[in-house]
Amino acid sequence: MQDDRLIVALDVPNALEGLQLAETLGASVSFYKIGLGMLTGGGLALANELKQEHGKRIFLDMKLFDIGATIEAAVRGLAQFDLDFLTVHGDPHVVRAAKEGAAGKPLKILAVTILTSLDRADLDAGLIKPGDLPDLVAERAGRAFEAGADGVIASPQEAAMIRALPQATGRLIVTPGVRPVGSALGDQKRVATPAQAVADGADHIVVGRPVWAAEDPRAAAEAILTELRG
Repeated sequence: MQDDRLIVALDVPNALEGLQLAETLGASVSFYKIGLGMLTGGGLALANELKQEHGKRIFLDMKLFDIGATIEAAVRGLAQFDLDFLTVHGDPHVVRAAKEGAAGKPLKILAVTILTSLDRADLDAGLIKPGDLPDLVAERAGRAFEAGADGVIASPQEAAMIRALPQATGRLIVTPGVRPVGSALGDQKRVATPAQAVADGADHIVVGRPVWAAEDPRAAAEAILTELRG
């Protein structure tokens, strides 16, 4: 039985390297994230190939943000690819439009609350209202759920707070910013270990650099899965 709680981020330059990494990881990893960094390097083609030819689940991390009509059209186009997860910004008008675009398709819409690389100083610079960051994340998550989001993206440190929300029943929590024990933080500021993130309510964890930059990526992925299984 494959464990799809681990989503490996294919943060490599192009589709060819992404496919090579997926082949290296083999059956140990069943779920992949493809983001904006690979969009011009064949990301959509890779997503389709991994899904249709290799039976993998795919999380398209586009973090879409625009007026409602544009979001609805973009999501309707992406939903044709039979992918699993798509991210949009958690503003209610964006979430509602994305759900309209995905209507009738299995694509789940995940709302971004506050990026895991940001802290309060970053929010001040972006003119985001005052308040403790975890409280703002929980508030944004609640509003996204009310707008119809199938789940949210949030750091592991807010997962427990979001899971406790009444609106979170039956919804997904997907956590980037996960670092296995002993890993470097990289550009993440709000992190936790894989086991802690799941214990706090995450359904899926997203891990990139600690897998693809490892000397033995497959062994790194399998070590994370072993940690998840306790």
